[in-house]
Parts: sequence; structure tokens; C-alpha cells
Amino acid sequence: MDIITQSNFQGTTIKITGEIDLATSPKARKVILSTLKKSNVLVNLSAVTYIDSSGVASLVEGLQMAKENHKTFYLLNISQNVRMVLELSHLDQVFQIIEQSQ
Repeated sequence: MDIITQSNFQGTTIKITGEIDLATSPKARKVILSTLKKSNVLVNLSAVTYIDSSGVASLVEGLQMAKENHKTFYLLNISQNVRMVLELSHLDQVFQIIEQSQ
């Protein structure tokens, strides 16, 4: 898994590529939560090939922290694999998901 962050005046985009699983989700969680301490967050999941429950838990924790700290937290261009997992768990109704042409 690779993570690239890019900040601007509106917040920070976190682009995650590869797999978010038990081995890699702690890194994703750390980046998401530390970024939320200072800015709004947009998590680009267009290049995520696999996500398991620990990866989903990292996203849920980010959403909860954003709400507690009055920040925005969006998922951007989620891959089909991520979409399937979020739909199965009905979390596609919980997250704000943005689809943008790339």
C-alpha cells in the first residue's frame, strides 16, 4: 500500500493505492487521523484493489473523528472493490462519497 497526501486551502487529499488490510490499515489509520487533526480530509480510493474489515474500520474511525472535530471527511472515486464492501455493510449510506472524473 502506498499513501500520497496533497494539501490545499480546502483540506488534504489522501490517495491510497493497493490493499488496505490487517497489515496495512494501521498506516492508513495513522495518516487519516493525524491529517484530520489539522484539516478537512478527502480520501481517494480509486486505486485500492482490496479492503478488509480493518481497512473499513480505519475509514469509520476517520469519519467519527471528523464529526467530533467539526471537519469534513469524504471518500473520492471509490474503486469497485471498495464499493462492494461498503454496499454490503450499508456504509455507502454513511459515508459521503464523491465521484469525480479524473
